[in-house]
Amino acid sequence: MIQKSTLSNGVRVLTESMPSMVSTTIGVWVENGSRYEVGPENGVSHFIEHLLFKGTRTRTAAQIAEQIDAVGGVLNAFTGKEYTCYYAKVLGEDLRMTIELLADIFLDSVFAPEEIDRERQVVLQEISQAEDTPDDFIHDLFNLHFWQGHPLALPIFGTVETVNAINREMLVSFMKDRYRAGRVFIAAAGAVDHAELVRDCERLFGNIPGDGKIDPITAPQERLMVLNHAKKLEQAHLCLGGPGLAQTDRLRYAAYVLNTALGGGMSSRLFQEVREKRGRVYTIYSFMSAFHDCGYFGIYAGTSPEWVDEVIDVTVKEVATIVRDGLRPNELERAKSQLKGNMLLGMESTDSRMNRLARNEIYFRRDIPLEEIARGIESVTNDQVVELAASCFRADRMGMVLLGDLKGRELGPEVFANLN
Repeated sequence: MIQKSTLSNGVRVLTESMPSMVSTTIGVWVENGSRYEVGPENGVSHFIEHLLFKGTRTRTAAQIAEQIDAVGGVLNAFTGKEYTCYYAKVLGEDLRMTIELLADIFLDSVFAPEEIDRERQVVLQEISQAEDTPDDFIHDLFNLHFWQGHPLALPIFGTVETVNAINREMLVSFMKDRYRAGRVFIAAAGAVDHAELVRDCERLFGNIPGDGKIDPITAPQERLMVLNHAKKLEQAHLCLGGPGLAQTDRLRYAAYVLNTALGGGMSSRLFQEVREKRGRVYTIYSFMSAFHDCGYFGIYAGTSPEWVDEVIDVTVKEVATIVRDGLRPNELERAKSQLKGNMLLGMESTDSRMNRLARNEIYFRRDIPLEEIARGIESVTNDQVVELAASCFRADRMGMVLLGDLKGRELGPEVFANLN
């Protein structure tokens, strides 16, 4: 059963009780991420995420790690474009201790200067690691240029320049402005008693100030672009895409179906045509990035440099076919069935249940029952798929990044000619 309560200061508490589970996953979520940073602040949200594990007024970093390890639990965090989460997975019997630990690091971290300097080097290594991982780095390049000049285009980690410029005053001020009650909620799934957790959260989180900085958001404007980024690599990496949907868009279920049929599994068009029939890639997939008010629909592939033209040509032709004709009846039904099966299989852990609770709260402000999602998927028509594909894949609104050893050759917007 899913329940939601609001504390006296506005902090929300959401739970999904799963009586058959012995574990609980609990997260403290903040509706703040790299989207809410302005240029010089880029990377601050992620830097804060690191620092909250580096010591509080009552616990050292080692004591924090020892306390969670002692009960066999997991303690971690992640930062996105529109949210940050600090979470733990423990046995249900250790939940009270865990929420107290999370409250301590969330509300009473000290941001010691020596820890800031030490963690700065860790974040810089994280940036270097991402740049050395081309199938990750290419997505940052795509964002940066497709939505150039918009906060959503900025990398979550920040850049070497911005991370080196971050200081304690900036961190404390940023957290004070944005880690406010109206932006904060606690989500838990598994062996959890809602009333008991609400009482604990009122005691631990009830003093978070309720006011805070309001951040108006505007949607980015995509631009036609082809970026040829030379880097000495064995493979050539491709990322191409066009404007997509916001999280709550009326065509979101059609987008799930289109993504699944185009590049969402081994039976998808791109996997079958480019890998299975031609052997030109090991990895190829489509994906969606969706936010409060915008999104993009993308395709990634890694191939040998000599096959770049063929892979792009075949990929664009497959997309053009869907823009024109949509999906075959058997494809449409298979994609729907695959989505519903994946959804149910994904609900078997307390981790996924907690994340689902949270994302529904962030984007819909309510629980979206699995039955409602299944009905939405089942209701998708081929006309909706065609409508969506035609709006996402237009030659004048596409972007592409080619990353690798280009050997002096460059591609241009003509690669999208088949979409006209």
